[in-house]
Amino acid sequence: MTEALQNLKHIVVLMMENRSFDHMLGALRAADPRIDGLTGDETNPDKNGQPVRVEAKAQYQSDLQPDPGHSFPDVDLQLFSGSTDRTAKPPMDGFVKSYSQIQANASHAQRILYYFNSARVPVITQLARKYAVFNRWFSSIPGPTLPNRAFAHFGTSFGKTDMSINYLDEPILSVYQRLDQAGHTARIYYTDQTIAMAFLLQAQPHLFGTFDDFLADCQSGDLPEYSFVEPRYADSGDEAASDQHPDHNVQAGEYLIATVYNAIRSNAALWQTTALLIVYDEHGGIYDHVPPPNCIPDGATDPETGFRFDRLGVRVPAVLVSPWIPEGTVVSPLNVNGVIQEEQVYEHASIPATVTNFFLGQYDKRTAREKAARTFLDVLSLTAPRTDFFEFAAGSGSVPQPDGSAINPNRPISGLLRDQVQHLHDLEMTLPPGQQTHVDIGTLQTEKQASDYMNAVMARLQPAAAVAGKH
Repeated sequence: MTEALQNLKHIVVLMMENRSFDHMLGALRAADPRIDGLTGDETNPDKNGQPVRVEAKAQYQSDLQPDPGHSFPDVDLQLFSGSTDRTAKPPMDGFVKSYSQIQANASHAQRILYYFNSARVPVITQLARKYAVFNRWFSSIPGPTLPNRAFAHFGTSFGKTDMSINYLDEPILSVYQRLDQAGHTARIYYTDQTIAMAFLLQAQPHLFGTFDDFLADCQSGDLPEYSFVEPRYADSGDEAASDQHPDHNVQAGEYLIATVYNAIRSNAALWQTTALLIVYDEHGGIYDHVPPPNCIPDGATDPETGFRFDRLGVRVPAVLVSPWIPEGTVVSPLNVNGVIQEEQVYEHASIPATVTNFFLGQYDKRTAREKAARTFLDVLSLTAPRTDFFEFAAGSGSVPQPDGSAINPNRPISGLLRDQVQHLHDLEMTLPPGQQTHVDIGTLQTEKQASDYMNAVMARLQPAAAVAGKH
């Protein structure tokens, strides 16, 4: 075992929402040609067949309202543009066509090809340049949030490509349960609610903690061996949603990423013993130019779509942070001719594979897909930790905070938030009637209403989480 891994005690994953690699990090290719971002010449045809070029015009909000489609049929159209031929690589030319089905305004639909100038997303940009960025990290399926997050927790979505739940009686244990049963520590930290509640029984309060608990545990050094951090999913009365799900403010997510990094970095002992992975669950319907590769299936077939889980979803941003990583690391770098030197493919099943392998070693009760997934701790390759130091200064230009106009608690509930409300309602119905909120979720129309409901249900489902989760 290397010096870095001998010193590693904590793995932290922060999973954001619905942005593609090219959208967030595509501009980095101009500064570092090893990064497989955008040249500026990439195009997609509009509804008349005319090529539309990518542009560095992405805004923090308003570009992607209404929310681009990212269900399985939507993503299939984005990848294959309506072709039924699955023998060739996806041409990645159906993104404008797909968004045009939701946003009839032709010029607005072209914004699906917009990407961020690096200066507008300085937090994830600086972390990618200072530590390690993955050229080939893909979402696990060409579909929406819930099955992709299931792969991050279980190494499979149990044959699901949609937003249904019903994961509670599956034979594969989550990575948290595996660690817990073996005497290791693991926790999911949340702010307003956790999507992981759709996967894990509410009778496991010690597996959950609040985001305030996370900050306190970083300060005290009492962080569990494995931590999974979730963002805020809804605008509340005084705080913007930080998940970066369209059309939430991207700066709020940048601030969250900086806060998580700073919390680890400010504890010197914790910093030298922690690896932080920042990754996105799926691309949210936003353009990326890299065709998803085939993969080892997990043995399931979705009865609705016939999908065999033998092809990955769209590429997403993934950045690994540790003082044991050489500055400017690019995993699977491009060479001068724009060809990958050594294609190392990662996906969300890499998360439970890495955590399980590192803390438990041999563990057989998992899918073939997870067993085959590439792990990422070999990126920690230095023989001694780096001594260079930086933190994001709160309130400075290096930690952009959205102004009050970014918070819109009266914003209509998005499809994702509606699904989250439904999932929490389903779980609430497992409680005794006297512990239920008795809220008619059909009346919830705004993010503030959804946020209030989610907070109320989480308080009932996890009344001991903040206490039990700390020790």
